[in-house]
Formats: sequence, C-alpha cells, structure tokens
Amino acid sequence: MAVNSQQPDDRHAIEKIVSSYPPEQRFTLAIMQDLQKQINYLPKESLQMTAQHVNAPVSVIFSMATFYKAFSLVPKGRVILKACDGTACHIKGSNVIIDEIYKALGIKPGGTTPDGQFSLETVNCLGACALAPVLVANDQIYPKVTPALLRDIIKEYRGQSDESDGSES
Repeated sequence: MAVNSQQPDDRHAIEKIVSSYPPEQRFTLAIMQDLQKQINYLPKESLQMTAQHVNAPVSVIFSMATFYKAFSLVPKGRVILKACDGTACHIKGSNVIIDEIYKALGIKPGGTTPDGQFSLETVNCLGACALAPVLVANDQIYPKVTPALLRDIIKEYRGQSDESDGSES
C-alpha cells in the first residue's frame, strides 16, 4: 500500500469542497474552515485553488490562513491535544502536564509526532478554570489532569488508532 496515495485524495477533497461554494470572496473563510476540518490543515494547493475560485490574490488567502489560529499550514496529528496554560491552569500545574506530554510523546507545543498521531497546542484559556488544569483531546474535555491521567488519555487515543488501523490482513 503506497503512503503517497493520500495526495490525489486530498486534491479531490479540496476540489469538492472549494467547488461546493459560490465563487464569491465572502465564502473564503467558510471554504477554509471546511478544508481545515476535512484535511486537518491547509496545504498550499488548497490556498491556491481557493484564491482562484473566489478570484482573490493568493496573498490575501494566505494572510487569512496565518491570521486565524484555527488554521494550520502544516499537517496536524489525528489527535489534537490542547493544553490550557491560562492563569488558573498554570497555577494548578499545566506546565507539568505540558512537560509530561513532551516526555510521553516527544513533542513540544506546536509539534506533531512523527507518526502523525498527536499534535500539541497550548491555549490561553478554555474557560474551565474551576477544572484546572484542563486538557482537550479532539474536543473531549479532561478536567483536573494529572500526569497519571494524561498517560491514560494518551493510551486511550493510541488504542483507538490501533483499532482503526488494524485492518492489515
């Protein structure tokens, strides 16, 4: 099975998403949000296709992609860990959780594991201060995270990947 077979699928997915919108600049952000959700990042090709579709300079599309933190220009992991490092979480030990993620996965904030399984982001506040320190993994909120709980969370998501990838016969 060729690993690079993903690129034509990405191109097809990009074309499908971009062409599903009217060719008007007001739909640019919505197109980019759908691309990010489907592909998990915004490849250069997607920015170019979006710019052509809405008749805007690529520089404008690129500016939007780099302005909004929700967008990424590099591939992200299948599991996105968001560690809150706001005041309450920091006081309650978010730095310990971030360090533990580094020990367990070898990634720092902004990084992705070489296997593409996990990415780590830090956020300024998740609005769950009473539950500090808080970790979000693919929209699942984990309150009062400890290093032991973090290791369990990582094991859980690794197990989900093993189950979904276990179709080799």
